[in-house]
Amino acid sequence: MKRSIIALALLTLVVTFALGQMKRDDSVEAQIVALEKRAFEAWKNKDRQFFEDHMSEAGLYLDLNGVGGKAQYVKAIIDNNCTVSSYSLDNSKVTMLSKDVALLTYRYAHDVVCGGNPEASPLWSSTVYVKRGGNWLIAFHQEIPAAEAK
Repeated sequence: MKRSIIALALLTLVVTFALGQMKRDDSVEAQIVALEKRAFEAWKNKDRQFFEDHMSEAGLYLDLNGVGGKAQYVKAIIDNNCTVSSYSLDNSKVTMLSKDVALLTYRYAHDVVCGGNPEASPLWSSTVYVKRGGNWLIAFHQEIPAAEAK
């Protein structure tokens, strides 16, 4: 009987701890997804300051032209002849790599025209966020065209 009570107490403790962890993870996931949506709005509105404030100084991105740093990334997404009419994100998933590093993966579709040509859509994307000074910052971003539905 005594073992049963101890086992039940331990089980209760583990379940309580696990539920507490899930709430924290849900909160971080919501923060990260909301921040990525703000980045899309900043891209759409050519808000350079958002990316200056929310990308790590050591931040990198990867595209068809190779790897670039923060200055190149900001220039590429702000100083262009693209018009973003609409976008939508789905299939988002946040994976915590540590308490201060989160990987966000998602699929997005958009209506974007650059230099008179429509851009590929939909795409799969990933963004790595790092927490510095209490703020989540973009540390890495990449995207690739999604395969056609079979």
